[in-house]
Amino acid sequence: MTTSDDFRAAGNPMFNGNKLKLGVFGTNCSSACAITTAESTFEPTFEHNVEIAKKLEAAGWECMVPIARWRGFGGPTNFNGVNMDTFTWAAALAAVTTKLQFFSTTHIPTLNPIVATKMATTIDNISKGRYGLNLVTGWFTPEMEMFGVPMMEHDTRYEYATEWMEIVDTLWKKNGVTYDGQFLKVKDAFSEPKPYNKETGRPVLICAGSSGKGLHFTAKFCDFNFGFMQDMESGAAWVKKVKELAREEYKRELGTFTACPVVVRETEKEARDYYDYYVNQKGDWEACENICEVLQVQSQNHSAEMYQKFKERFIAGWGGYPIVGTPEQVADKLVALSNTGVDGALLTMVDYNEELPFFNDRVMPLLKQAGLRN
Repeated sequence: MTTSDDFRAAGNPMFNGNKLKLGVFGTNCSSACAITTAESTFEPTFEHNVEIAKKLEAAGWECMVPIARWRGFGGPTNFNGVNMDTFTWAAALAAVTTKLQFFSTTHIPTLNPIVATKMATTIDNISKGRYGLNLVTGWFTPEMEMFGVPMMEHDTRYEYATEWMEIVDTLWKKNGVTYDGQFLKVKDAFSEPKPYNKETGRPVLICAGSSGKGLHFTAKFCDFNFGFMQDMESGAAWVKKVKELAREEYKRELGTFTACPVVVRETEKEARDYYDYYVNQKGDWEACENICEVLQVQSQNHSAEMYQKFKERFIAGWGGYPIVGTPEQVADKLVALSNTGVDGALLTMVDYNEELPFFNDRVMPLLKQAGLRN
């Protein structure tokens, strides 16, 4: 069984010595994670993503995680309606970088496990081991219907995903795989090349499962559970819960990542004014309502009251915990975030290319002083 020590020995960025790992989220999609009509130079193009990757790599960030999207959410922005495939995205960026970790987010029901195995190991070799999969079972019904498959019941999705993952994981190890499951069947399957690092035998795996079935799937197969924090207290409880589950039920160490929209400016007033501008004044509330309507129906994990309360957070950055203020205030809040026990955060911004230089120049040194970064 692959352990965190194996990835650490292989020099994987996600297992380096930084107490709080950092990445960005959603740069392969239009508007990225901010559901807003606010002005931005950001475009979901390869050229823009290379610029972002270079800025991250120069400042020592760990990773970039894309969103798997097949259609937009309507509204004036048709939020995320323009989107790059996450496998070819990762392969292309891996080829022009040397340090960053890239993930491919995949909706498991849309991709044959043999094809997924081949694509993942190809990119893993291109990147020399700086690659992983973000496993999603599918939740947006109109997207699933595009593929001619009905949306499976919530727990059934994870039963399907378990069969899919068992096939992929076995193919990473050996050839001649035959599998006769309830949902999936393969006969004498082969896949070469194998994963790049012999120490790990597979890419890094992350999953945002948060239901009972989802957490067990993540604890059994993955290296990180991705979750959205309502506040620091509940965030600390989530981290404790998932780590204990992995240790007690599966004898594994499970890391945790969360997401945070970040606005950092020279003064607190500037930061709060901009947050109010892009969220409350320029937010695409129609697209936000469309997202929340689907999530409320399809997810077993959240109440209608929670979605009403956190719609502003969806506008700000896909429901992440907002961090707004001066460089010193932002650094202090990231220290508090780290104190929950979470291993890393995917930070989201309205305009990555415009906002990253200030964050790198002013916040990163403070995180190093605080002991969160080497």
